[in-house]
Amino acid sequence: MASPRIISDSIVVDASPAVIFAILADPSAHLEIDGSESVQGVTSTQTRRKLALGDRFGMRMKIGLPYTVRNTVVEYDDNRLIAWQHFAKHTWRYELDEFEAGRTRVTESWDWSGSPYARLIELFGFPNRNRKGIAASLPKLKALAEKHAAQAKT
Repeated sequence: MASPRIISDSIVVDASPAVIFAILADPSAHLEIDGSESVQGVTSTQTRRKLALGDRFGMRMKIGLPYTVRNTVVEYDDNRLIAWQHFAKHTWRYELDEFEAGRTRVTESWDWSGSPYARLIELFGFPNRNRKGIAASLPKLKALAEKHAAQAKT
């Protein structure tokens, strides 16, 4: 049974998992795909570097007031799965399933089941906010990945 503290949504992208994963594993691309409008950019100078398990990356954020977070990649399977979390221990996860050549189902989820702040997260309305963010992020990821896939063909 799925945890009630995980929200997710999926979209089909006309691109290979490698194209999509390259976007997800590049923190500097997160600004382009963020549907929550809270990501402001990366804090490290190492942009366009593919993340790996255990890597840390900083992001400039803004929800009301600006702040920074330091994320750690906690799940990683090249071209299939990437997930990260910060101090609050909620996890952003992307799972890629190429169900047909060049067509990939991308599932984005936000999992706060392991957070010691789960009740506060709920009290402040983050599950609903992040549900809306996921719904807005997936079409942005689709558009960017399909653009990259088309450019790679030319």
